[in-house]
Amino acid sequence: MSAPLLRGFPPVVDERAGVLILGSFPSVQSLAVGQYYANPRNAFWRITAELFGFDATAPYESRLAALQSTGVALWDVVRACRRVGSADSAIEPKSLVVNDFGELYARYPAITRVYFNGAKAAELYRRLVGPDDRVQYRRLPSTSPAHAVPPQSKLAAWREISAQL
Repeated sequence: MSAPLLRGFPPVVDERAGVLILGSFPSVQSLAVGQYYANPRNAFWRITAELFGFDATAPYESRLAALQSTGVALWDVVRACRRVGSADSAIEPKSLVVNDFGELYARYPAITRVYFNGAKAAELYRRLVGPDDRVQYRRLPSTSPAHAVPPQSKLAAWREISAQL
């Protein structure tokens, strides 16, 4: 028996967005609470709070607003898939449904830089979406606790985003 079809989240984006941060697909914990990067062991909110000067423990809506106020949008490569657990490696390849990036870039033409939160997001995008000549792409180390890189190394790599704003 196959796993149920899981659906991701809509983009967090507005007209100020010049940067898009892309993950692969929300974790089980994120899906359960309806929030991007809900696992407290995931370093995403700690890293972005450090980069953009907001409180990583603030209410979720405040954190989203803080990202948007700096021109950063948030989304995932995959819109829907079948997966047991949270590991990207557990995604059933034939179940992948990718988000509509053509529509996103047409609606928000100021997005010219995309940062991938980890190798899997970059690989899925490259394989399933492909590059857009108007956009620059860069893979950053995953903020996932499964990606065993020291926190300071992750933060140092992620500083590239704020340095470009």
